[in-house]
Amino acid sequence: MTEPTLAHWKEMYGALWRTRLFEGHVQRLAAGGEIPGFPHLSTGQEAVAVGVCTQLEREDVLFTSHRGHGHVLAKGSDMQATFAEILGRQSGLCGGRGGSMHLVDAANGVLGATGVVAGNLALAAGAAWAAQAQGKKNISVVFFGDGATGAGAFHETLNLAALWRLPVLFVCENNGVAEFTSREEHSNVKHVSSFAAPYGIATKTIDGNDLPTVWAAAGEAIEALRRGAGPYLLECMTFRMAGHYVGDSQQYRSKEELAEIRERCPIERLKRHLIERGVKAEELDAIGELSKNDVHKAVERARAAPHPDPATVMDYVYLSPALAAIPG
Repeated sequence: MTEPTLAHWKEMYGALWRTRLFEGHVQRLAAGGEIPGFPHLSTGQEAVAVGVCTQLEREDVLFTSHRGHGHVLAKGSDMQATFAEILGRQSGLCGGRGGSMHLVDAANGVLGATGVVAGNLALAAGAAWAAQAQGKKNISVVFFGDGATGAGAFHETLNLAALWRLPVLFVCENNGVAEFTSREEHSNVKHVSSFAAPYGIATKTIDGNDLPTVWAAAGEAIEALRRGAGPYLLECMTFRMAGHYVGDSQQYRSKEELAEIRERCPIERLKRHLIERGVKAEELDAIGELSKNDVHKAVERARAAPHPDPATVMDYVYLSPALAAIPG
């Protein structure tokens, strides 16, 4: 694992900003009624997505959850097409049919987001098993929240992944809140990494809001997976600045708690890290402005794109035979 150059760190700083600003636009458009449904934002958790996904190869496959915008962008999906999908436009990743919680970009290895808690874990293990069976070298990565560990699918998947030594990286974004309930209220297990021990799965719990820490830990895990060491569980302790969904008033949190969370912003932390390494604050501000312009252009082009033609509503529903050929 090669230490990133200063230029690479600057690129990742821009990636953090693009995700933050992307979701800021999503929040604004959803509040204005332009986005259907209830988007779920990862504001404050950007370092996990960037630290993990920037180390993946295009052939590696990714599964994410209802809070997956950042993962999809960090894996390399086109920002304008991602915006268009969330807005329900024809030029979206899935032709405007999936929306915020069902982003798919198969050509780029993004095999799906899901609104079903823990619903992506077994799919990721299945993709890893397929790669293993076919003798391929790509790995499978799945992101989930700490609330998913209460589902049986989580434990069933860990068991099979360990038993078959599957090349799958389990990334838990432990933001301490399962929807509206704190971890202390729904589990006696403080760290999700503890669940890996009975299955003999390698694991590490880290500060998920410090990008250099995430990058190093993810790189270590990915290297082990590529060597055939079996599954790995990376628990990233992080914070969700926004509510569970756009419109959540967060009455279950105190003002003091929210203020403390904002103090741990991953963007500000990386900015301090880069300044300590000699990068000028003005240069970092310029990167932020460039990211702002890129995101603004992408969202405006996506908003200008047409909606899918209603006459195509049945397209992609049935592969074969045609709907008219089905008896009855």
